[in-house]
Amino acid sequence: MRQDKVILCAASKYEEKYYLNEEFDNLPSAIQRELQIMCVLYTEEIGGILTLEFDSDGNLNFITAANEGDLLYDEIGSILKIKQMRENRKELLEALETYFKVFFLGEEMDEE
Repeated sequence: MRQDKVILCAASKYEEKYYLNEEFDNLPSAIQRELQIMCVLYTEEIGGILTLEFDSDGNLNFITAANEGDLLYDEIGSILKIKQMRENRKELLEALETYFKVFFLGEEMDEE
């Protein structure tokens, strides 16, 4: 069983780079693209760094960071943008949590 946190993906406005954890290379390419678009658009609009990571319970968390003194980083906009992404991509995010819980944490899938 895994402990701590596992990064799914991240994007940085500072380095203008996107990262997908190689442990998730087996995700369908459409989902990989969706994650990349979501993260890169966030950093282009808000700035800073966005990391999507799973906690030890399998919850997908949005972690944001900005360099100290970055006057272009929109902290309030960040909160609103994450809320919007959670609403607009609810099914995708829930499916990713289920995927992580089943394949990484070894939990049984609920049949609802």
